[in-house]
Amino acid sequence: MSVVVDKPRGPALARRAWTGFIRRREASVLVVAIALVVYFQASTPLFLTTDNLRNIAQATAPTAIVAVGIVFLLVSGEIDISVGMVAALAPYLMHYAIDFYGVPAVPAIVLALLIAAGIGLVNGLITTRLKVPSFVTTLGMFYLLYGILLTTSRAYPVAVPASAKGDVQTWLGAGDWASLSWCLLLVVFFHLVLTRTRWGLHTISVGGNILGATEAGIRVNRVKVGNFMLVSTLGAFAGLMEAFRINSIDPNIGGGTRITFTAIAAAVIGGTALAGGSGTVIGALLGMFVLAVLQNGFNLVGVSANPFFLIQGLAILVSMIANQYLSRLRRAGGS
Repeated sequence: MSVVVDKPRGPALARRAWTGFIRRREASVLVVAIALVVYFQASTPLFLTTDNLRNIAQATAPTAIVAVGIVFLLVSGEIDISVGMVAALAPYLMHYAIDFYGVPAVPAIVLALLIAAGIGLVNGLITTRLKVPSFVTTLGMFYLLYGILLTTSRAYPVAVPASAKGDVQTWLGAGDWASLSWCLLLVVFFHLVLTRTRWGLHTISVGGNILGATEAGIRVNRVKVGNFMLVSTLGAFAGLMEAFRINSIDPNIGGGTRITFTAIAAAVIGGTALAGGSGTVIGALLGMFVLAVLQNGFNLVGVSANPFFLIQGLAILVSMIANQYLSRLRRAGGS
């Protein structure tokens, strides 16, 4: 005897698809991003021009790359507010290696990234071994790096070394879409790392239930230290990209704390929980895109830049409320 199973009809199927969509952490920020694009394009025909899209991409990419590392660190239950100084210091490390010690361009870039990873290692060890809260650890590291940067550079910008120009500069930021290409590549890669690998699973477990993770045999300290190293390395890479893009090594690259807190804002707006245990790399990219679109759109329609931080603050609060609501919805749905 055959059993006939009724397939969902159109309205029921659409309702199920919509419910599945809104349960995703990226859902709310994606809707906001689309709405902002439609609004600003309706307000000014300049918004979706190639030149303006390039501006939005260049504003989005470096901070979104930092936000990728911030997501991993927040998910594991920690935070790093020194990454903006790492981004500013890394181009100078490349400059010192090339112009003072004669290191070729590519090894100098690799050396800057390795030193950045070492800074993350120090942050991680102080936090995990000495039990200093990560906010305090990275606050101290922020001022330490700031002092090193200003002392060694004398607060003056310098030109990108000649040996780092040409193809190296083009590939690492000076090309029209180079920064966006790197950003999308890193977002896809680390999205897969967070969602499909053991490291991602351990990161989520550590942030969600550190005691349970320890009892399950996860090396909690190693996971946290690794994520500190990740965010510092990505911060350095973003700083190098910006130096190549603007063709200058400037101590104000990233705006000091601005790139750090904008990256944290992008991660939170995108659906990453500050309390740890859940987050999304794609959501962080969308969150940064929303912030870049807001600032760019304000400029195009002639609105003063002063209200931007007001909007950014409201966006963080609204996104946190939405994240809490969607979390309850996901738990109610058994997801």
